[in-house]
Amino acid sequence: MVIFLSKNENHAHKHKLMEHANGPSLEEINGTVVVPKGMGFWKTLFAYSGPGALVAVGYMDPGNWSTSITGGQNFQYLLMSVILMSSLIAMLLQYMAAKLGIVTQMDLAQAIRARTSKSLGIILWILTELAIMATDIAEVIGAAIALYLLFDIPLLYAVFITVFDVLLLLLLTKVGFRKIEAIVVCLIFVILFVFVYQVALSNPDWVAVMKGFIPTSETFSSSKSIGGQTPLTGALGIIGATVMPHNLYLHSAVSQTRAIDHSDEDDVAEAVRFTTWDSNIQLTMAFFVNSLLLIMGVAVFKTGAVQDPSFFGLYEALSDPSTLSNGILVQVAKSGLLSTLFAVALLASGQNSTITGTLTGQVVMEGFIHMKIPIWLRRLVTRLISVIPVLVCVALTSGKSAIEEHTALNTLMNNSQVFLAFALPFSMVPLLMMTDSSLEMGDRFKNSWIIRLLGWISVIGLTYLNLIGLPGQIEGFFGDNASKIDLVIADSIAYFTIAIVLLLLAWTVYDLYKGNKKLNARIQLNNMRETE
Repeated sequence: MVIFLSKNENHAHKHKLMEHANGPSLEEINGTVVVPKGMGFWKTLFAYSGPGALVAVGYMDPGNWSTSITGGQNFQYLLMSVILMSSLIAMLLQYMAAKLGIVTQMDLAQAIRARTSKSLGIILWILTELAIMATDIAEVIGAAIALYLLFDIPLLYAVFITVFDVLLLLLLTKVGFRKIEAIVVCLIFVILFVFVYQVALSNPDWVAVMKGFIPTSETFSSSKSIGGQTPLTGALGIIGATVMPHNLYLHSAVSQTRAIDHSDEDDVAEAVRFTTWDSNIQLTMAFFVNSLLLIMGVAVFKTGAVQDPSFFGLYEALSDPSTLSNGILVQVAKSGLLSTLFAVALLASGQNSTITGTLTGQVVMEGFIHMKIPIWLRRLVTRLISVIPVLVCVALTSGKSAIEEHTALNTLMNNSQVFLAFALPFSMVPLLMMTDSSLEMGDRFKNSWIIRLLGWISVIGLTYLNLIGLPGQIEGFFGDNASKIDLVIADSIAYFTIAIVLLLLAWTVYDLYKGNKKLNARIQLNNMRETE
C-alpha cells in the first residue's frame, strides 16, 4: 500500500508568471503519450522509447569529452574499465529513478520534499540548482566554441548567442513531447556517427581495447603521473563527468509521460519493464560514445600529440596531419572534414543538453519549493547566470594569447564540475532508501536484495570517490603554479566542505527516516479505521 504525503490538486492560474505547483511532475506532459495495448514486444518498446534518450544525453555532454580523450592520451586503454563501470552504475541508478516515478507517481524531488522539512528542501534545491548550472557552464562553453569553430563567430558574441537557445525551446514546446524525444535521438545519432567514423578510420587495436575493459591494480593508481594526471585523477574525472545528479531527477519525471493505469499492477510492471529497456538501450549508446572518445585519444592521435585538451586544441589536432596516427586520417584531415565533424558533434551535444537541462530545472524547482515559472523564463534566467562566469573568463583573457584563452575556458569548465560532487549523494542516497522501502514502492516493486546490495555498493563507492577527489578539484582553482600556502588553503576548504556534505547528508537521511515513520504510522491508523 502506497500513500503520498504531498499529492494535492494543482490550483495554479495559468496567466500568472510565477505559480504555486504541487501537482503531477511536469504536468503539461505527464501521462500525455498514449501506449496502445496488446502490441508485440518491439512495438511496445518503441512506444516507451524516448525518455531514456533524454537521460542518456547527460552522459555524453561536453563535460565528458576532454576527460575521456585526455585519459586515452595519457594512459592508453587503461581507463576503459572505468567507463564501463560508470555506465553500469548509471543503468542501475536510472532504473531505480524511473521505477520511483512510475510506481509512486512522484519525481525524485517531490518524493524527497514530501518526507523532509521545508528548510532542508530549500537547501537541497539550491544545491541541485548549482549542479545544474555547473553543467550549463559546460554547455555554454561547448556551444560557443562550436559556433566559433564552425562559423568564425567571435567567442564573446558566440557566448551571447547561446542565450537565445531559449527560442529553440519555445519552438519545441509547441511541437509535442514525442517530437522532442525524436529530435534528441537524432542528435545522439549525429554524435555517435561522427565518432564511429573517426575511430573507424583510425583502425585501433581492438584486442587492446577489449583488455582495457578489465580493471587492474593500475586503474586507480595514484603513483604514475603523466601530464600532471594519474590514473586515479583520470578515473575520477570520467566518473564525475558521467554520473550526474540531475539525470536522476529528470528520469523520475519523464518516465511518467506514458499514460498507464496505476490501479492495475500488471500495467505498472509493464511500464517499469519497458522504461528500463529504453533506458538501458540509450545508456548503452552513451557508453559507446564515451568509449569512442577515449579510443580517439589513443588511436586517432599520436601518443602525446594533443598538448591542448580543450575543444580548441582537439579541433586543431584533428586538422593537423602531424598529430594524426595514420595516412588515411591524414588525408581526410587535409579536407577539414574531421575537425568540422567534431565541431558539429559538439554543437549537437550542447543543444541536446540544453533541452534536458531545462526540463530538469523545472522538475527540481516544482518538486523542492513548489514553485513554477514558464519554461522560457526558467531557461533564460539559468542560462544568463551560467553565462556570467564564461563572459568574465573570456573578458579576462581577451588580451592574452589564444592558448591562454583556451586553457582558461577549459579550466573553468573542469572546475565548474566540482558542484556535481556536492550534489550527487543527495540524489543517490534518498533514491536508494525510497526504492528499498515497501512503504514507498509496495512489496512487488521495492528493490530486490541484489539491486539493494549493488545499489549501496555503487552509492557508497561513488560518494567516496567524489569526496576524496574534492581536494584535487579545489586545488585546480588555484592554477598549475599554486604555492604551498594556496594548496593548504585549498585542502582546508575541501575538508571543510566534505564535513558539511556529510553533516547535510546525515540530516537528509534522518529526515527521510522520520518521514517514513510518519508514513508508517498513517498507514497503521488507516488500517485500524478500516477494521473498526
